[in-house]
Amino acid sequence: MDYINWLENHCNEKIVSDKEAVSKIKGGSRVFIGTGCGEPQHLIKTMVNDLNLQDIMIYQMLSMTLSQFVDQESFLSRFSLKLFFISRKMRKAAFEGKIDYIPAYLSQIPRLFYSHRIGLDVALVQVSPPGKFGYCSLGISVDITRSAMANASIVIAQINPKMPRTHGDSFVHVDEIDYMVLHEEPLVDAVQKFKDNDITRRIGHYVSQLVPDNSTLQVGFGHLPNTILKYLDSKKNLGIHTQVITDGFLPLFKKKVITNKKKSLIPGRSVASLCMGSDELYKYVDNNPMFYIRSSEWVNDPTVIARNNNLISISSALEVDLTGQICSDSMGYMFYSGIGDQVDFLRGSAMSKGGFSIVALPSTAQNEKISRIVSHLSEGAGVATTRGDVNFVVTEYGIAELQGKGIYQRVMELAQIAHPKFREKLVDEAKKHHYIFADQMPPSKDDLIFLEDYKTTLALKNGKSVEFRPILPSDEFSYRNFFYSLKEETIYFRYFHRMKIFSHEMLQQQWASVDYRKNITIIGWVQKGGHKEIMSIGSYAAENENRAEVAFVVREDFQNMGVASYLLDVLEKIAKENNFKVFIAKVLKENSAMISVFKKRYPMLKSSMGYDSEVDIVMDFDDK
Repeated sequence: MDYINWLENHCNEKIVSDKEAVSKIKGGSRVFIGTGCGEPQHLIKTMVNDLNLQDIMIYQMLSMTLSQFVDQESFLSRFSLKLFFISRKMRKAAFEGKIDYIPAYLSQIPRLFYSHRIGLDVALVQVSPPGKFGYCSLGISVDITRSAMANASIVIAQINPKMPRTHGDSFVHVDEIDYMVLHEEPLVDAVQKFKDNDITRRIGHYVSQLVPDNSTLQVGFGHLPNTILKYLDSKKNLGIHTQVITDGFLPLFKKKVITNKKKSLIPGRSVASLCMGSDELYKYVDNNPMFYIRSSEWVNDPTVIARNNNLISISSALEVDLTGQICSDSMGYMFYSGIGDQVDFLRGSAMSKGGFSIVALPSTAQNEKISRIVSHLSEGAGVATTRGDVNFVVTEYGIAELQGKGIYQRVMELAQIAHPKFREKLVDEAKKHHYIFADQMPPSKDDLIFLEDYKTTLALKNGKSVEFRPILPSDEFSYRNFFYSLKEETIYFRYFHRMKIFSHEMLQQQWASVDYRKNITIIGWVQKGGHKEIMSIGSYAAENENRAEVAFVVREDFQNMGVASYLLDVLEKIAKENNFKVFIAKVLKENSAMISVFKKRYPMLKSSMGYDSEVDIVMDFDDK
């Protein structure tokens, strides 16, 4: 092999056997091991099998190979493990107290090495063979490995031809390595095979609604965020700035969904810190200029992340409480994973122009026995992400938007995306905590997935776009703001009197009858700055099994744009699905615009003068 000849000619004195390399580790040493799929498996096994090594302290971010030994009493008597993140293979050992977890933001771990707060005597790493200028590549594991190498007294590298050469900041010159062990072996395979199911499909559906074309994505550790990726395959020109590249990205690369063309930072290239997956993934990134692999202190720096416009962070959680606190690293007192990259990217996405974060999780655990949306975090659970950092939370039951909202609104947003059987209890708990009004009605116990079919979009002639969807209890404050934005005449035309107050109690009376079948309200949303606001409301309410009363109100700056006609069409389709055959309406005779909307759609409508100046209108769906 050419690289062996090169090494023998340029640094033959550094080439040693595995046993000789490991013998350089002294008793009591602090040893760093390269991360996850990039870890030097052969060197690790040689080190463990050297019985001369005693009282060794091992630091690692994601540990794989050591899971083969961690249950052995002889191993634990000689080695102590300190991990920055608990891998799936190490979870049982963590629960049993066999490892020591170090909570730290990924962006700040390298600083612990540079400051010598964590001192390192030896770094065991794996690199590709050197090129003709003597540069090896850290390949799929740059992350915190580069900083560990820079601060360890001795660097021992396993030279493995299977390690890809990656572009970016992955290159290490042979001069930076003290001892080299030549050993070829397959890299760690970290493909997790999870069956797609209805829950992940529904979560993927909601996440896809939030992710626009031309955005840049970060996808966190865990199977759920990566499973969600398949539901983004209809997007265009996505970019990547993330901690880890997995196999979940491969179909999007191959379909050219991910092009990185619209990125504002390092356009044209996918930025990451490590890769974890299959041999197919490792071959794909090998010497591929599309990938730009750099260390965690840069990739995960929130100020760097924020330089990506429209940066969307997608991560997962174990629990979310009703105020928006996130637990992602422990199940009660049992450490489950780690802080990892979540906080770095949530804060970076919040600073990104047009960026935001999504925390996705199933609504329940243990076969629907417990809710993951909780009134308070479990005893011992760690607050990995504060309530001030969270934007969107997604479950299979919908989307909760928390940013800029008070506790009352957060409770209602989160309760309505909890599993239906836990919603009423969550609202009751919130009342005990005085988070919400004592008379607050809980969200519907129905699975409202069918409401997804009632979401539509209308493009207006002025270039704006209006999104329509059924109203939810969490919309109370938006509904209130809409009412107070209307002119007095508009309110009079809709409610038939000069109504001045639109109180919480009035809204609770309305929610009491909403079932989305016999009684439904559709709201129209428009974008204003960084948020959306209601600009129209249309509803119908059953009079009997065949007839429903319909009513509309459109904000003045959107009148005469076809919004009411569009809402009427939407409501008729929903009414037909629920076996209604006729709309009736009461309209003030001076409200000629509304009467015109009805006549345009139902030329055969019947009208008569009702009480005072009201016109009673009957519109048969078949009479057009």
